[in-house]
Amino acid sequence: MKFRKIVALSTVAILSASMLVGCGDKSSQGSTSKTVKVGMVADTGGINDESFNQSAWEGLQQAKNDFGIEIKVIESKQASEYISNIDSLIDEGMDLVIGVGNTMKDDIETEAKNYPEQKFAIIDETYDSIPENVTPILFKENEATFLTGLIAGKMTKTNEVGFIGGMENSVISRFEYGFKYGVKISNKDADVKAQYAGTFADAAKGKSIANQMYGNNIDIILSAAGGTGLGAIESAKENNKYAIGVDKDQSSLAPDNVLTSALKKVNVGVYDTVKELVEGSLKGGEAKIYGLKENGVGIPDSTEKLVPKDVLDYVNTMMEKVKNDEIKVPATKAEYDSKK
Repeated sequence: MKFRKIVALSTVAILSASMLVGCGDKSSQGSTSKTVKVGMVADTGGINDESFNQSAWEGLQQAKNDFGIEIKVIESKQASEYISNIDSLIDEGMDLVIGVGNTMKDDIETEAKNYPEQKFAIIDETYDSIPENVTPILFKENEATFLTGLIAGKMTKTNEVGFIGGMENSVISRFEYGFKYGVKISNKDADVKAQYAGTFADAAKGKSIANQMYGNNIDIILSAAGGTGLGAIESAKENNKYAIGVDKDQSSLAPDNVLTSALKKVNVGVYDTVKELVEGSLKGGEAKIYGLKENGVGIPDSTEKLVPKDVLDYVNTMMEKVKNDEIKVPATKAEYDSKK
């Protein structure tokens, strides 16, 4: 700021400078307050995927309402667009750029090196050495699917349960092995068949896999597959079977067929991160991790509609044991195998 050289106005100028603070970092920003701008790059599932992209977008919209920030989302049609979409948000002067999904891991890391003064966040991924300008937002999905696995184990009539994954990676591994462990703990006679679709954005393929599973005596399926999983829920409706949703409460998609959902509160992680940005307390180089203890994962209240009270009481008891570290839920195949 340029101060006038008139003594009579010097005090006013000093007071003005001390009061003009930016929304993002409490430091002087000039003659007008700076509106915080946050951009989000959605992956190929899009913000209407009824899953984690949508949840992330809802968290960003809530932050806009509460903090008066400016927001923008760019939906990616294919992975090759991630870099250009991130660049576009940087060019528009975003204070924080959020990448949704671990498929953006390498692109966010590249951009963090290219733009060391730019703040980034990435959902569902971290790094061995986290860049100082990147905040990973992670979830203990295995703890949420553990609870749904307990329910599936108690409620299966055939002792055959299914799991459909989108693509094989560390995140979906947590979904799979947490679920398998819950089924195993609650019903030693139940078996879980797993199949991967190879995509998060093909509802028709998800429906085809689910149809095949239901035709082979499986009566409950959890799909951790983004938009692909929507097809599995449609199959559950048509086959009069049970499905388990993920990320958001998906019971509205099939109220008589979705037993429960493995909640992954991406909206909470996004909202908290933006709140810290606005308050000037956001720390790069550190991961934010949400599990049952942090109320970042769980199951929805709608579970009460189809799941009996005695089963819910059992699930609540086991949930407290996870929170108290009496039960460690496996997140990988190796951890799961070690508990057999």
